Amino acid sequence: MPTRSAPIDLRSDTVTRPTDAMRQVMAQAEVGDDVYGDDPSVNALEARLADMTGKAAAVLLPSGTQSNLVALLAHCQRGEEYIVGQQYHTYKYEAGGAAVLGSIQPQPLTVQSDATLDLAEVEAYIKPDDPHFARTRVLALENTHGGQVLPDGYTQQARALVDRHGLSLHLDGARLFNASVATGQSLRTLAEPFDSVSLCCSKGLGAPIGSVLVGSHDLIQRARRWRKMVGGGLRQAGIFASAIDYALDHHVERLADDHRRAAELAQALAGLPRVQSTIAHTNMAFLTLDSAATGDALKAALAEAGLLIAGGQRIRLVTHLGIDDAALSTVIERIGAHLNAA
Repeated sequence: MPTRSAPIDLRSDTVTRPTDAMRQVMAQAEVGDDVYGDDPSVNALEARLADMTGKAAAVLLPSGTQSNLVALLAHCQRGEEYIVGQQYHTYKYEAGGAAVLGSIQPQPLTVQSDATLDLAEVEAYIKPDDPHFARTRVLALENTHGGQVLPDGYTQQARALVDRHGLSLHLDGARLFNASVATGQSLRTLAEPFDSVSLCCSKGLGAPIGSVLVGSHDLIQRARRWRKMVGGGLRQAGIFASAIDYALDHHVERLADDHRRAAELAQALAGLPRVQSTIAHTNMAFLTLDSAATGDALKAALAEAGLLIAGGQRIRLVTHLGIDDAALSTVIERIGAHLNAA
């Protein structure tokens, strides 16, 4: 568990804190200047994740947002386009960085109920090679999305589609480790269809910072240049590379506990007063209430007791390294008490 007292926080798995053992590894890390390629801990981590994903090279970045950004910048030129889900992180939650900083046009499409994009719709939106249009270059997917794992066979179909049209395939794999644990498929198998994959290490893995982009040697070389340009050049980054390396050794298999707890949470909350529905996907439980006002009141009441959730009518509750069985029981008890009394 985290080394310092923390509230019970279900807002996201980004709120995890380094364990005592992780902090010790960070304190003892070998470091150098990563911009010069001199940090041995970073070099070892990049080589390890490239091998784990079956890619030729990797680069460590401060955040998943920057990792996705430099991937798109490395794939596309100004005036080109990426096709992406309307609710995917690379379109909705990254401040329009590809458009603002790269002059890359997004073509957002509706995300289907199974977290996919309709590939027939994707194909219909690929632009012809005509000066009237932005040239389509990349299809960007997400796994997991809202905790949902992409269905078996879907990414291979997407690969076949982009190959027919000479496009690249990028994956926002911020929670790809969750997908791997949930399906029993290796990271290499899940990453195989993609030209580039962004892996976030500060969510389920519990590292305090860092994402890794993997891909071909040429792509990663371009990504390193873009990383420098957007201010992501790192110096003694071995301190957090060592934390990620520790997490790879100790925090991957335990993701199954997060998935179990999310399922238990959804089951326990089902049927409470004012609850319309609950569902769980990997480490996320979703609680749909009768109104946004009910959700906001629940959020306020729990905050007074040191328990943090989002508000609104549909509330995402995320399990992670900082939520053990005792914390889960407290969450279930306090939500139940509030809704029963409301």
